[in-house]
Amino acid sequence: MSEFKSKIRDEKRLEQLAGYPELLKILLWNRGIKTKEETEEFLEPDYERDLNDPFLLPDMAVAVERILLAIEKKEKIVIFSDYDADGIPGGVILHDFFEKIGYADFANYIPHRHLEGFGLNHEAIEKFKVDKVGLIITVDCGIADVAEVARAKEHGIDVIITDHHEPGKVLPDAIAVIDAKRTDSKYPFKDLCGAGVAFKLVQAMLLTKSPQHPLHLTQTCPPLEVGRRANHSEGILGILSAIKSGHEKWFLDMVGIATLSDMVPLVGENRALAFYGLKVLRKSPRVGLMKLLSLLKIEQKNITEDDIGFSISPRINAASRMGDPEDAFRLFVAKTDEEADILARHLDHINNERKGVVAGIVKEVRKIMRERYSDGTTEKKVVVIGNPEWKPSLLGLVANSLVDDHARPVFLWGRDGGNILKGSCRGDGCTSVIDLMMEVEAGIFEEFGGHNMSGGFSVVQEKVHLLEEKLQLAYEKVIIKSKIETEEITADAKISFDEVTNENYRLIEKLAPYGVGNPKPLFLFEKVMIEGVKMFGKEANHLELLFKNSRGRDVKAIGFFTKDTDYGPALKVGNRINLLANFEKSTFRGFAELRLRIVDVEIVL
Repeated sequence: MSEFKSKIRDEKRLEQLAGYPELLKILLWNRGIKTKEETEEFLEPDYERDLNDPFLLPDMAVAVERILLAIEKKEKIVIFSDYDADGIPGGVILHDFFEKIGYADFANYIPHRHLEGFGLNHEAIEKFKVDKVGLIITVDCGIADVAEVARAKEHGIDVIITDHHEPGKVLPDAIAVIDAKRTDSKYPFKDLCGAGVAFKLVQAMLLTKSPQHPLHLTQTCPPLEVGRRANHSEGILGILSAIKSGHEKWFLDMVGIATLSDMVPLVGENRALAFYGLKVLRKSPRVGLMKLLSLLKIEQKNITEDDIGFSISPRINAASRMGDPEDAFRLFVAKTDEEADILARHLDHINNERKGVVAGIVKEVRKIMRERYSDGTTEKKVVVIGNPEWKPSLLGLVANSLVDDHARPVFLWGRDGGNILKGSCRGDGCTSVIDLMMEVEAGIFEEFGGHNMSGGFSVVQEKVHLLEEKLQLAYEKVIIKSKIETEEITADAKISFDEVTNENYRLIEKLAPYGVGNPKPLFLFEKVMIEGVKMFGKEANHLELLFKNSRGRDVKAIGFFTKDTDYGPALKVGNRINLLANFEKSTFRGFAELRLRIVDVEIVL
């Protein structure tokens, strides 16, 4: 059972937010927003103010110059993107950019998750050599691919890396390595997603049209190899004029999907990208997006971050987990209704298949957990479980479930074939999985990568039995915060059902979009009486609790895929409970309904 706590309010300091409604002041304060200036920036994201100059990213000027050179020389360009809901939208952004400026000699390449794995690979590079590729631009990958970049260079292929993952001790010898997490990076925001970095590259390309820009290509920057610096003509720069000023904002639909999918903190520049990304998504003319939303019965004009996280992202990821990632890419670049409809239905179908397989693995893992820790004497700080029969591509989803259950880092592994085992890991919000893997002694992992909350790894079969022990030792070295003894859920405020109003919902909505770094506001309803309990849905697998406010009006609280026994003894009419819940507004079947979403329940009487 989770422990409920309510955040302590400092009434005197809250006076700094005078002029704002009391509830909004509390929510802002709880998110570290304590001045009028911070409040205005947070509540009113501004595209021009909040997006940083792309030329502040390391190697950006060199990357732009190299792309212009490729265009001038009519070289073949390959956009090599990751196969997930960050890399695929990022690949779409660069696809649309080159298509919009009328440059035809480019191709998108997305590696097959099971056959090629994450990042650049030697087989693909050999193919690019045969195809006479002159330039590779990576999206959401490449920062760890030292050997692969070296091989491309041997073949005379330049590589521009755009990535957001943690760099290793050695950077690839690429023509440009654009990653805000580089130790020498002076970029003021470190947590862009992969598609966000790709968007910054497009921004930088378009800024070169303006000689007035203070960081135009005339700036001093590390030169290309001798004799290769381009003397760009007005004609070459002029092709960028095919994209009118501001048109790149239409690419923000893809940035929004990626930012809201990839567990990056929704603060600073990411908040602006997600905010404007949702605005563009609500108007996006992409026929594939519209077909998918229609199939899922999501009103495009009302699309939210929850629709992205629970409906759109899983279907993008299902393409690579269950088949070919190109299917998700082709959906977003589809030109005809017929093609878009076929692809949308296909992604929905394989996502349903994926759900069944994942549910089976989750059930199996939970059984292993019960058996392994049945005596209650052993409490590992890192969960490490594997099975050669499990499909590695699905284990990230399973790990997410375990993190929610056990509030500790989770590492799961499986096998696609051969002697190399592959896995996924998820962080608990306190300990970085990257820090853990970097602390493990050399020779255990074959490869690993990712960011603080999410990562992947591979290990040879002969060493997998050492993985749990080594990660436990690593945990002891890197943990900074106090060790987690029990899961603790903190409410933003204690309120009554009389305060569940549309007026308060509109205040809460000002804090959206929500995600990592900006969680949905949580409210504690103390010692409230249950007036009704029922299960609903086709399979009766969703819980609805009914309450009354002081005026006798109904207040509903629902929990999807939740049973009345999930919180202890079966919930009954007349029970008094402590309820922890979010506000939400449902527009199912066009009917707007304000209700609560159950987060946790504690029976008190």
